[in-house]
Amino acid sequence: MRILNLFKIAWRAIILNKVRTLLTMLGIIIGVASVIAMLAIGEGSKESIKSKISSMGSNMITVRPGADMRGGVRLDPSAMQTLTLGDYEALKTQTKMLSAVSPLVNGSGQSIYGAHNWPTSIYGITSAYLKIKVWEVKTGSIFTDQEIKSAAKVAVIGQTVATNLFPNEDPIGKMIRFNSIPFKVIGVLEKKGESTFGQDQDDVILAPYTTVQKRILAQEYLESIVASSVSEEKSQQAVDEVTSILRERHKITGDKEDDFNVFSMEEMISTFSSTSEMLTILLVAIAGISLLVGGIGIMNIMYVSVKERTREIGLRLAVGGKDTDILMQFLIEAIMISVTGGIIGVSLGLGTTLFIEKVLHWPTAVTSYSIVISFLVCAITGIFFGWYPAKKAASLDPITALRYE
Repeated sequence: MRILNLFKIAWRAIILNKVRTLLTMLGIIIGVASVIAMLAIGEGSKESIKSKISSMGSNMITVRPGADMRGGVRLDPSAMQTLTLGDYEALKTQTKMLSAVSPLVNGSGQSIYGAHNWPTSIYGITSAYLKIKVWEVKTGSIFTDQEIKSAAKVAVIGQTVATNLFPNEDPIGKMIRFNSIPFKVIGVLEKKGESTFGQDQDDVILAPYTTVQKRILAQEYLESIVASSVSEEKSQQAVDEVTSILRERHKITGDKEDDFNVFSMEEMISTFSSTSEMLTILLVAIAGISLLVGGIGIMNIMYVSVKERTREIGLRLAVGGKDTDILMQFLIEAIMISVTGGIIGVSLGLGTTLFIEKVLHWPTAVTSYSIVISFLVCAITGIFFGWYPAKKAASLDPITALRYE
C-alpha cells in the first residue's frame, strides 16, 4: 500500500467519526493554545521589564553607602556617610569605563506655588544625570555648571509636579517654594511614566546638588553616586573599575568588607528576567498537562478504533496487506488527529494572545519558536501515543481478526 493510500484511509476514518475525533482533538487544542498564550505572556512580560529598566537607563550604575559593623551591630546603610564629593570627583576623572557621572542627594517636602501645593521629592544632581537616566527637558533648559558652583536656586520639574502646581500656566520663569526655599523653574522634563517598581518618575524636582546640600539638607556627604557605563556590554567592567577606585580611596584592603555597594542595571535585568523565565516555565508546564491529557485521549480513541475495525484489519491482512501497512495506517491517523488539533490550537492560541493584549492590556510577544515547538510536540504526541495501539493492530492474527464479532 502506498503512503498516499494510507493517508486517504486515515482521513476517511477521521471524517466518518467527526464528533469523536473533535472531542479527541480537544485536549491537544487546549494544550497547544495554552502553551502559546503562556509563552507569549512570559516573553511579553520579560520584554516589558527590560523596556522599563532601559527607560531608567540600561547602562546605569549606582553607588550607595554600605552597611557597617559598630560594636557587633550592623548599621542601616542609609545611616552611613561614606560617600563624599571626593569620591564623585575621583570617579569623574579616573574611570575609563564610565561615560557620565553625577552625585545624588535627595529629600522630601512640600512644593508650593500660589494657592497650589504638592508633596514631592527634590533631587540634587548635575546635568549629567539626565544623560544617565536617558531623560530630556521638554521645555526650558537644565541648569549650568556655573549655577551648580554658585548653588543657584533654580529647578527643573517633572510633569506630575508641573500639572499639580501649574494646571493652567506655563511654569518656566515662575518661582516655587520647596520647604520654604524659593526656586526659579527653568525647565520641565519629558514625561517618563512609572518605573519598574511602580514609582511615578515624573513626581520630582531636580536642582543643583550644591543647592540641595546647603539649603535643603544641610549635609556634606552624598546619598549615592549614579553613573553610566560606556556600553551595556561593559557594565560589569565599569562596576569592577568603580569598586577598585573606591576601595583605594576608602583605604579598604585585603578581605575587608566594602563600606559601599555598587549596582548595575545588568544585575537587575538578569534578576527580573530569571524570575520571569521561572514563572513562564511554570505556566508552560501547567499548560503542558493539557497536551499530556490530549495524548492519552488519542491513545484511548485509537484503542477503541482498533477494536471497532478488527474485522477490517483482518481483511486487509488476508488480502496481502503487511504488518507495516497496518502499523502506518493507524499511526498516520493518530498523527493527523494530533497535528490537526495542533493547527487549530495554534490559531486559538494566537487569537487568545491578541485578546489578552488588546482587551486585558497585558504585554505579550509571540515568538516563532513557540509555534514550531507546538507543532513538534503535536507530531511527537501523535507518534508516541499512537504507536502502541497501531502496533497492537498490526500484530493481530488475520484469522482471529476475521472471526471477531
